[in-house]
Amino acid sequence: MSERKKNKNTRSSVVVGVSEARRAHPSAEVVEDIEDALSFSKDEIHKLRVSLLDWYDLNRRDLPWRTHHLQEQKATEEEEEEEFERRAYWVWVSEVMLQQTRVQTVITYYNRWMEKWPTIHHLAQASLEEVNEMWAGLGYYRRARFLLEGAKQIVAEGGKIPKVASMLRKIPGIGDYTSGAIASIAFKQVVPVVDGNVVRVIARLRAVSANPRNSVTFKRFWELAAQLVDPVRPGDFNQALMELGATVCTPLNPSCSSCPASEFCHALSMAKHDRAVAVTDYPVKSVKVKQRCDFSSVCVVELLGAEALLDTNQSSSKFILVKRPEEGLLAGLWEFPSASLDGETVQLARRKAMDRFLKSNLKIDIEKTCNIVSREDVGEFVHIFSHIRLKLYVELLVLQLKGGVDDLFKSPENKTTTWKCVYSNALSSMGLTSSVRKVYNMVQNYKRKRLPLDHVPTKKRTRTTKRN
Repeated sequence: MSERKKNKNTRSSVVVGVSEARRAHPSAEVVEDIEDALSFSKDEIHKLRVSLLDWYDLNRRDLPWRTHHLQEQKATEEEEEEEFERRAYWVWVSEVMLQQTRVQTVITYYNRWMEKWPTIHHLAQASLEEVNEMWAGLGYYRRARFLLEGAKQIVAEGGKIPKVASMLRKIPGIGDYTSGAIASIAFKQVVPVVDGNVVRVIARLRAVSANPRNSVTFKRFWELAAQLVDPVRPGDFNQALMELGATVCTPLNPSCSSCPASEFCHALSMAKHDRAVAVTDYPVKSVKVKQRCDFSSVCVVELLGAEALLDTNQSSSKFILVKRPEEGLLAGLWEFPSASLDGETVQLARRKAMDRFLKSNLKIDIEKTCNIVSREDVGEFVHIFSHIRLKLYVELLVLQLKGGVDDLFKSPENKTTTWKCVYSNALSSMGLTSSVRKVYNMVQNYKRKRLPLDHVPTKKRTRTTKRN
């Protein structure tokens, strides 16, 4: 498609948005010249840069990935280069963590991450399992895998993080947004960044009614953001724009009275002239994709040794963990044995599905290779992914293997699934996903409530003397 045709489509998309706004609110102030809706004037650009940077200097949040700066004294060229490299690593890690995650949550993870892997060279030496354990609870685990793969690739190619956005995009997991953030914040490259916050700010500044999820419209947001980037302080300006969207120009309750860009905001101007118009009408709300409903049976398998039957604390028992496939949802992470279900099912159907899983994947035949000490339903809960609503049925299955746990690992047949046994004390300290952690906590709470019924201590009788 030619550039002229692309521009025509882009303009049509925005024209439709403005026209719809005019029809819906004929008395509102709507941008007359469509070229004005597609770009900022030179005067607006200059004033917005000054206003946003002044506001950012006074109101920026004190975040750990922002606290690193070159010392006041003169630094050598080599020292500056090292500082830029460190800052690029800090920005990279923080921006990846911040995707789909609240800032307050990220701070703790970021600090722990930097204590363990302070440089890209330290990270490149880590294993995927170590990284996943550190990431546990943040969700979207593919981000962690890409961080590790990217670090290994950069170190293998000389250990220098690329300075240019186009080169950064060649690193696994780094797209337009992250490359723009690293290039502008760490290396002062004059390139834009566009995330949800930036889209919201620009959509309100220009009163753009077109759907930002439309690829042509979204590309236009990048072009508008590129117009605004300050050539002297590109990183600070990009952070100011994102900070404004995160703290002032929020989705539901924008603080327009304290916004440094309010005098340039077309959405606010329209809202002042027509009560039917609200700043929060922009950007247009997209129709959410309906979540898929999945069902799964989760079995916490506890293996007892011969001595464990006499041990009321069951400290010698082990739990089975299974590694998920290397591709797909939660790739490469550890979980309790799980079997997919066709839908809402009764207990018998769930147990049959789990028995088949244990037999086919772990070669555990509960009728032949072990004795069932107990098998009980613990409960159920729903775990929400971005696109999946997963209902999990949890059961506790306590087994004593006839040949012992060690014999199970020696079996030459157990090559289809990666799995391991861990003691309960090790399991409690492992980095597990939030859903796996919830399953484990459910089982532990269930066992604590059941303990008084199963293990009633025998009290020594005492003879009492009746007093007259």
